[in-house]
Amino acid sequence: MAKIERKLLAHFINATPAKDKASYYRLGKDLEEYSVELSAESETKKNILGEVSTVISSYEATGSVEPYYADKNDEIYAFLQDIIDNRKVLDDLKTDTVEVHLWESAEGENGEESTVFVAYKETAIIEITSYGGDINGYQIPFTVHYQGDRVKGKFDISAKTFTPDV
Repeated sequence: MAKIERKLLAHFINATPAKDKASYYRLGKDLEEYSVELSAESETKKNILGEVSTVISSYEATGSVEPYYADKNDEIYAFLQDIIDNRKVLDDLKTDTVEVHLWESAEGENGEESTVFVAYKETAIIEITSYGGDINGYQIPFTVHYQGDRVKGKFDISAKTFTPDV
């Protein structure tokens, strides 16, 4: 069994959701850790025979991006700053995310290094949790609230484009 390095699980956020062409920003530049917390909705019951059954009915997946140091050259900076400046709410916080499995090539093995990988696209709501920070720089930590509409497909990391499976 081969362990998978953390850097091979890539998380992208569409930094231009209001535009026709997505501009995906890869999370991780200043992050030492990023985990998607699934927060399952579960119910456990015990019957008269002493048997225990658990039912998981849904997930409320979230991920915390902290710190994010504002960088005018990052694709996502303008999106986050616009949320802050205009106190955006509701659908104005909606974007999409792509989780890419860089260990799973979606192309046939032809001896060349692949740029297309198995991926899952999902709608997300971006919640700015605070802004400002300490002397290390302007920080905009945020939470990604995944909406549960995952679609499997392929992501080309060189073109930063997602294609859903048929």
